[in-house]
Amino acid sequence: MSNALLLQRLQQALGHTFTRADLLVQALTHRSYASINNERLEFLGDSVLNCSVARALYDAFPNLPEGSLSRLRANLVRQETLAEIAAELKLGEVLRLGEGELKSGGFRRPSILADALESLFGAVFLDAGFDAAHRVVRGLFDPLVAKIDPSASGKDAKTQLQEILQSRRLPLPEYRLVDTRGEAHDQSFIVECVLTRPARITRGVGKSRRAAEQEAAREACALLASNGGQP
Repeated sequence: MSNALLLQRLQQALGHTFTRADLLVQALTHRSYASINNERLEFLGDSVLNCSVARALYDAFPNLPEGSLSRLRANLVRQETLAEIAAELKLGEVLRLGEGELKSGGFRRPSILADALESLFGAVFLDAGFDAAHRVVRGLFDPLVAKIDPSASGKDAKTQLQEILQSRRLPLPEYRLVDTRGEAHDQSFIVECVLTRPARITRGVGKSRRAAEQEAAREACALLASNGGQP
């Protein structure tokens, strides 16, 4: 697929067509590629992201106090979550990276993907204003907000699993990478979470190893919450 078609697909996925194509290109340009890159756009996009996600959580959970909302927002805007969204958008296929970053697999590095996604939010803000950028963020994050259990602590699944096991004085889990599938630019990682007491194995799949570990941990938490998961 040509680069033009890839950029068109990305804009369709974002729900925003750029009037200024130069902003889109800059948002996808890493500092290793050119002096005019996406670092300043990332600065803008970070603020747009935090404000938009804060509004989404404020609307979705009218009874939650400020501290709980802050923890939920931090969980949503962390690098891992951003990198997962970027991978779903296939940002790695359209990033402009220097030769060194290309050779080292920078197109799938979570930090680079997360920064590029924030840069896109900043680019949309400059291209069409805050409302347009807010709509793009909400389009990507509202499905994640809808999955949030407000009674949960807002901690990630691996932390929750560790605390559950520690509270029961059980051994901590072991995470094993068992398979990697797909082309280099669109890989899926398969990870097992191995519990010794109770003797169980859960499996997670994600666009990064960390994402797969989190999915496996979520499955283990659900297992321990059921009767069958009792030691």
